[in-house]
Amino acid sequence: ILLTAGELTVACRRLLVIAYEDIGLGHPAATQRTVAAIQAAEKLGLPEASIPLGFAVIDLALSPKSNTSYRAIKSAMAAVDQGQVAPVPDHLRDSHYQGADKLGRGIDYRYPHDYPGHIVAQEYLPKELAHSQFFQPDPSGKYEEALAHYYQKVKEILKK
Repeated sequence: ILLTAGELTVACRRLLVIAYEDIGLGHPAATQRTVAAIQAAEKLGLPEASIPLGFAVIDLALSPKSNTSYRAIKSAMAAVDQGQVAPVPDHLRDSHYQGADKLGRGIDYRYPHDYPGHIVAQEYLPKELAHSQFFQPDPSGKYEEALAHYYQKVKEILKK
């Protein structure tokens, strides 16, 4: 209906939202293909734009679904709305300027790539938010299943 009404921009925007909100980590390659289909549709214009958009619709409809990234960002934004905000920890602040060390910037930062598995037991959230967990894995597809497995591994390393 949107395309027959000439609403190419609206149709493309809706497909992007579906790709990232409803498919997301369930099948991230589908989001990339959706972006490519939209770019092709915008180059083609109507009526041919329906060809790549039809491809994207089928791809999204048959992809594993996941809204964990959507829920994570909504949870983080809700925390901010509720006043759960604090300054970035000093060890994460920019230290590439003269006098940064006097302000405590960048001191005791541990570069993850210098550690086994590229994981380091160092807090990245402010102390006030240290126990917050915005991302809740819900494996629904091979990619998100792999992420959930890796996330568990990270949590185990950080407990040590």
